[in-house]
Amino acid sequence: MKITGYRTLNTFHDWRRPIGDVNGCIASGITDVPLVVLETDEGIEGVGMGSHADLERLFPALEGKDPRAVASLYDSMISRVFKSSHAGATFGGIGAFDTALWDLKAKIAGEPLWRLLGAGDRFVHGYASALDAALSDEQLVGVYRSFAERGFTSAKLKGGRVLENDVRRFGLVADLLSGSGVTPALMLDSNESWNLKQAVRYISALEEKFDLTWVEEPLRRWDSIGLARLSASIRSAVATGENLTGLEQYRPLLDAGAADIVQAGACWGITHFLRVAVVAHSRDLPVSPVGLTANHAVTAAAAAVPNHLTAEVQDFGSPFGLTLDQEFADGGIVLGDRPGVGIEIDEAAIDGARMSGDWQEPAGPHVRSSRAGLRMVDRGVLEE
Repeated sequence: MKITGYRTLNTFHDWRRPIGDVNGCIASGITDVPLVVLETDEGIEGVGMGSHADLERLFPALEGKDPRAVASLYDSMISRVFKSSHAGATFGGIGAFDTALWDLKAKIAGEPLWRLLGAGDRFVHGYASALDAALSDEQLVGVYRSFAERGFTSAKLKGGRVLENDVRRFGLVADLLSGSGVTPALMLDSNESWNLKQAVRYISALEEKFDLTWVEEPLRRWDSIGLARLSASIRSAVATGENLTGLEQYRPLLDAGAADIVQAGACWGITHFLRVAVVAHSRDLPVSPVGLTANHAVTAAAAAVPNHLTAEVQDFGSPFGLTLDQEFADGGIVLGDRPGVGIEIDEAAIDGARMSGDWQEPAGPHVRSSRAGLRMVDRGVLEE
């Protein structure tokens, strides 16, 4: 079997609510979902979610090759762009192709990916994470009630701007998730919005009210010294890594003891997650994938690694035109038996769709505030 070509599709995810973090929000709740379909000479196709970045430059590393050689092809893609670097947006294109390769490999084997990767259980522990910074208290309660109804007992809130707001919102969510008689696990994601001493003061004050499980991306992703100092100054764990585009970027963080929980962005693909999990496991650290809405397939990889802690579940819906072979129950994700990564595409529906959205819109969470880490007094969650 040989890879002969690829095609791209663009669909969208309708979150049915505003989504965002301390940097900004997308009021429409409509975001883009790029898809890649790898074609073979035997008619079997592999589907990848992720990015369309640099696919044309990357594809010669795959063309004419047997798609089952996933690890070798992953390294070939990285080698193909080594002069200009595989990091940044290019890494998203590698992730999309990589996911499509794993889909092909599992389909050829006639097995769901979680079983092919060696998982013994189709259930993946998860936590609720609604990208909730722009929600009113009423909306917040409605969203997290739906998580509680499906057995979720852990939640990560966006915050880090106004302490009183975060205390109130954590209280609301804690009440919802404690209905089963357990003390919920609570996490805060500040999306790189603090400097070191801001983080120490803010987290310490919040810890007087709540026993935080972790604080996520409190400082810039590369600040290994600052993150290590912060971890030593607070009770909660420091979680980071979702925006690191390459295994080598983890080395200074892990050497400095800067990450208590090692995260990997699901949009960067399956092989990246598997390798990050191994490196974390070698340090006796847990691993947690972030953003499964952007790459559902990484859930199967999470089921197969020994140090998986919990996976970010952002929404129960599926991107338009996609059917995902999974369910949400008992506080996690239950994977199905469809061969491959479990994505079925209705290309005719996607081609006829008129709705679109963009993660990169200027008011959205992917555009960092110019005053992040520089505020003396904060006036609101999404205000400058």
